Amino acid sequence: MGESTQTYTVATRGSPLAMVQTERAVEFLSSRLPGCSFDIQKLVTTGDAQASWSLEQHGGAGLFTSELENALLEGRADIAIHSAKDLPAKMKPGLAIAGYLPRADARDVMVLREGVTKPESIATGSPRRRAQLSRQFVKADFLEIRGNVDTRLKKIAEGYAEATVLAAAGLERLGISEWPGLRFQVLPLAVCVPAVGQGAIAVQCRMELVETLRPLLDVPTGRAVGLERRFLRALGGGCHAAFAVHFDGSAVYVYHDACGLQRFSVTDEELLQPAALVSDIIERLGFNV
Repeated sequence: MGESTQTYTVATRGSPLAMVQTERAVEFLSSRLPGCSFDIQKLVTTGDAQASWSLEQHGGAGLFTSELENALLEGRADIAIHSAKDLPAKMKPGLAIAGYLPRADARDVMVLREGVTKPESIATGSPRRRAQLSRQFVKADFLEIRGNVDTRLKKIAEGYAEATVLAAAGLERLGISEWPGLRFQVLPLAVCVPAVGQGAIAVQCRMELVETLRPLLDVPTGRAVGLERRFLRALGGGCHAAFAVHFDGSAVYVYHDACGLQRFSVTDEELLQPAALVSDIIERLGFNV
């Protein structure tokens, strides 16, 4: 008889982007865990089911993750795949982020209708994006928008608003680089700081599986997103907060309503003590936490 095969059940949201991310994660793990197989289980999260909700009004923490985390805790799944930016600051007891796939482009992309250079109406449900872009486009009105990437692009092309903002990583993963009647403009970090974890695919599991999975995953991404999540825990934030932190490998970009957009260069030595680095930057920003 041949050797038995270890099968891991992988929980994911069922959206097109979530499925692409999960397939990439399974391919990544399969290449590093020969002899193992993966069974993908699609779940509907509260955020998916309540497509008409405003994430700002209802609070975004856990809306796209809780059902997946419950599947892990109840033993119905072994691994959960998330967009790292969706994960709340605090992990449910018994669970951990084993690590991340190599990070994609973390920046935001402004999608504008053809002929528009300075949009007078911008559709976004993100307080983070709205707060930062309102400083660039002071006369613009902001509208709520929900739905998957295709839905949002169709709405803008059909005239719902003159512009919207999407994650560069999501567009790349879906193979979207153009759309009839629209043009795409990448927003520099100095204009719009991405959400914590944006561009990274997170692999979450129960504690007993961490030591198996962590050595397989990407160290630089783990270091960068881990640093960003330290700020998230210290300052608070989520889908309902105008707050952002991004580490690009050499500098930390911070946006907060209280201080605007700030950039701090980071040395390799400082990275060795991330807790001290975060405390120092927060103190320099003038926050009392």
